[in-house]
Amino acid sequence: MMLSSINNSFEQDTHDVDANCDGPDLDFIYADVDTYQNEIAELYSYTEYIEFQMNVKAFEDQMELYNLPPNWQKQDAESQKSIVMKLINQLEVSNRDFRMQAARCILYLAQGCWAEVQSDEEQHQNTRDNVLALYQLGVFASFIDLLNMEIESACSLVAVKITNVTLVDSRDIRVILSVLYIITETIRDEREKSSEDYKEVSESFVQEINSPLADGELLAVKLLGMITRFCSGAAPQFPMKKVVLLLWKVSLLGLGGLDVLKNLKNEYRLKVGLELITEDTLEVTKSMRASSPPATATDILENQYPKQKFKRSLMKQRFLDEPEQIDMELSGNETGSANPNANNSNANNGSGNGEDELSQYYRPFDDPSSGTSSSTTATANPNNQPSHTQPPTAVPPIQMTARLPWTPKVRQKDIDQFLDISRNKFIGYSLIGDHESLAGLPQPIHEGFKTLQRHMYVSLADVQIKKEEDIARNPISTHEDEIKITPAETLYQAILPNLPQYMIALLKVLLAASPTSKSKTESINIMADVLPKKMPLTATQSTKLTIDMGRHKEIIVKAVSAIILLYLKHFKINHVYQFEFMSQHLVFANCIPLVLKFFNQTITEYVNTKNSIPLLDFPSCVIGEPPVLSGDSFGYGGELSDKPYSWRNVFSCINLLRILNKLIKWKHSRVMMLVVFKSAPILKKTLKVRHAMMQLYVLKLLKMQTKYLGRQWRKSNMKTMSAIYAKVRHRLNDDWAFGNDLESRPWDFQAEECTLRACVDRFNLRRYPEATQKCGSGGAGGTGGNNGTAAQNAENAQQSNMNAGNSHNGGDSNGYGNNGSGGGGVGGIGANNVNHQQQQQLHDYGVEGGFPSDEILTHSDFAFFGHSGWWDRKVELTDYFKANYAVWLEEEVYNNQTDWDAL
Repeated sequence: MMLSSINNSFEQDTHDVDANCDGPDLDFIYADVDTYQNEIAELYSYTEYIEFQMNVKAFEDQMELYNLPPNWQKQDAESQKSIVMKLINQLEVSNRDFRMQAARCILYLAQGCWAEVQSDEEQHQNTRDNVLALYQLGVFASFIDLLNMEIESACSLVAVKITNVTLVDSRDIRVILSVLYIITETIRDEREKSSEDYKEVSESFVQEINSPLADGELLAVKLLGMITRFCSGAAPQFPMKKVVLLLWKVSLLGLGGLDVLKNLKNEYRLKVGLELITEDTLEVTKSMRASSPPATATDILENQYPKQKFKRSLMKQRFLDEPEQIDMELSGNETGSANPNANNSNANNGSGNGEDELSQYYRPFDDPSSGTSSSTTATANPNNQPSHTQPPTAVPPIQMTARLPWTPKVRQKDIDQFLDISRNKFIGYSLIGDHESLAGLPQPIHEGFKTLQRHMYVSLADVQIKKEEDIARNPISTHEDEIKITPAETLYQAILPNLPQYMIALLKVLLAASPTSKSKTESINIMADVLPKKMPLTATQSTKLTIDMGRHKEIIVKAVSAIILLYLKHFKINHVYQFEFMSQHLVFANCIPLVLKFFNQTITEYVNTKNSIPLLDFPSCVIGEPPVLSGDSFGYGGELSDKPYSWRNVFSCINLLRILNKLIKWKHSRVMMLVVFKSAPILKKTLKVRHAMMQLYVLKLLKMQTKYLGRQWRKSNMKTMSAIYAKVRHRLNDDWAFGNDLESRPWDFQAEECTLRACVDRFNLRRYPEATQKCGSGGAGGTGGNNGTAAQNAENAQQSNMNAGNSHNGGDSNGYGNNGSGGGGVGGIGANNVNHQQQQQLHDYGVEGGFPSDEILTHSDFAFFGHSGWWDRKVELTDYFKANYAVWLEEEVYNNQTDWDAL
């Protein structure tokens, strides 16, 4: 099982012997997508090379039917338009071969008529011009109809068991998806460039993909349904790489990327009266310098015996007035730097200068490009720096130490806790709900309170949650704002009925593409659209196929991680409970251990691995002479790139780390899952990748669990603790580095998840009653009902996750359940079982139609049904209740003391 294997691997805190090797920082710049050329090239597998010639052959045959020369460039604009219209009409004929021949002709046009050009630039310009004409003539809508036909055809073949799926089985649907993807990606690229030719087209296209199709479904929902069918085994011939790539680009174009998210957040904050966000993670991390990798246990043991003072330098400083101890630590570090086997990071602390120590974390703000040099070299030998126009002075270190990279923050909850503790300590009383009274408190407390207030940060989520609490408390008198129909709102309403199945399907695909997952006979086959019908015979062909399969997996991981992160970020801005609903289903589907399993590898090798053969990338493989592969071609192809890393692999790693942070932030139960799965050694190994943004998200994850890892871990990982202090935002009054009095805190993790689930269900049922009832009915294989069993579902799933290390039952080997529809229960609890329990519970209470009787109606139930038209419903009281009404009134009303303030 996946979870048991993860737990066993976590037990072994493996360390790499090359931890103290220091290299230059990666010059990777995080963005929404890679370059347009790379994004188009990743659409095709290397095994699809032979199909490019089929597109040319189809175009030449079609032009022969029209009695025209087989050269697109020689046709005038009117002739080109006439040809495209004829091809669109041919797409509607009943003969499949005739129909797909027209589809291949259009694909050839969308590919830029590469047989008629001599350079990549010319091919790109042809693609740009042809896509503009194709979209304006309605090709995109016609290919959506073709996609619907292929999906229906796949569903009709469910009874026919397809085994040994190869490239041939998905030939037609790959043509359709390729045309849709090229049109989408080209319009997205031109929209990003603010091209005048594409201005009206891009606006129209975005509106089209954000609107339901003719069958009432969004294109994104249709593609998610294809992934679900593929994972359930109903359509094993679907080409998953092209589906997830198209879904990613459609979602990115429809919802918006990083710039849109930043503007939306500020727009929503202004609307509710909050301040604008001025700090951008991408901009701040550009001035950060990557940290040297932390010392491992192997390095410490090697240095411990020949150098006894190093052991003493790890002793904690019990008091601030211990100069002897400080001198001992400094002398120990200086002695350690003289040892050639010592970690290079120890040399940074030799001078004892705070400015020199912090300079390893930040680049000079006026010269971000200087980060390409090693941080150790820049610190230890400042005189060896290249000469600049200005003489080398101490100005940059003074700038860097003048302020922290992030403005410290504090929550209202932390201020209230500070006031409550101070009042009880000095005065002996507490004021519930009072956030400002300082009467009787000493002057230092006044100053501390002002400091906390000055740094208080109110998030958009806090305002939204408070609004929901007011509606739940006063459902009739509280006015709810009108729901603004944004692209994110439209998408959420569309995927809400089947969101659990979609999340499970995406995670299944991500698991199958993970480099750490082992191939099993019962797992899904994501290689269906890369494996040729005839297996390779020569060593060169085998090498090419091996590289192609690794590249195929990397592209899938890149697309799936980008999709999940994009949805989480947009839902969180649109409404926090939409984000929480999606994130809870990701957690219930074991997303946290899955991501940790992904990073449980030699991550530096994964980042540097280049599974690509540039000679076979489109359009290089079809322009000019056909490539001839040999043993030297693979080595030469790997050297063509000027980057010492793989862009898509670094992008995927950062996305997965950001997803993990979003799922775990401010959730104690999920932080404990990090501790249970022993994620600290895995995350420490990830710090070896010298990229500031990637290290920042790793340090955030380590900071969340530091207090639970014990004093010995903190003492042995002081370099990591220093990096957390220097790079991660400070939360005032946060006791992250000490973990005082942890054992006396009775965290009820199941109750925390259940409370959150109840709030989310109340929100969904009030806003989207029909979609929520569909989601809770289990008709599509959901993860459980929402009426009365939300807490039970959350409790079962959380218990399954927390006990994953000792569990050997329930679910398949990947921990996703055994439901054949791909949307089964989580942690071995299927939807059918939950629905049966729900119906049995309602039957026991004498309830029909899902409406709770007086015996089980709670305050949250009033909020559930208060906005759904249930108040006017006639409820028949039983004879037993009528006969014992006086007894019930005496016990439940007169003798029951109610705390109205709490209500």
